[in-house]
Amino acid sequence: MTTPALTNPMTRDQIIDRDFLTHRAKLLDIAAYLDRLDRSGPSNEDFRDLALRDAIAILTDGQPDRARRILESLSDPTTTPIDQAPGKGASGAYPPPPTS
Repeated sequence: MTTPALTNPMTRDQIIDRDFLTHRAKLLDIAAYLDRLDRSGPSNEDFRDLALRDAIAILTDGQPDRARRILESLSDPTTTPIDQAPGKGASGAYPPPPTS
């Protein structure tokens, strides 16, 4: 079975006309967040900060399937169930395993 080619019913110009300002605002929001982090002092190597910066690198690498790759980079890659969650809520990124 072959996968049909994905097409978008909208033209490139229609997508830009509809979505540009929304995504411009999101980029400015991310830039402001990174500026606040920079002004807060030296990096403490927080896994969430590192994961976001890795995701930004995926965003700008020019390769296809950016949304899928970013989601996978931020997701828990494990498949084995655990007895109890280590925290109270989701962190939005998967922490690296502890080094021994």
